[in-house]
Amino acid sequence: MPLMRRLTALAGTAAAARTYARRNPDKVNKIAAKAGQFVDKRTKGKYHHQIDNAVRKVNTITGKPPRPGKH
Repeated sequence: MPLMRRLTALAGTAAAARTYARRNPDKVNKIAAKAGQFVDKRTKGKYHHQIDNAVRKVNTITGKPPRPGKH
């Protein structure tokens, strides 16, 4: 598959994921939090800050307000 076709497919998939996240923020936030906890547990907290930042980014995209005082 040519590179441009792959990039076009990837861009379409990303757009669909963003649309789903905006339409179903509670589901997406719940799944992101569970996934973050799972990965954090499996890595024994080694990548806690990176995982936390990724979950925050998902929350930002879905419009959920940031958690106060948690770092």
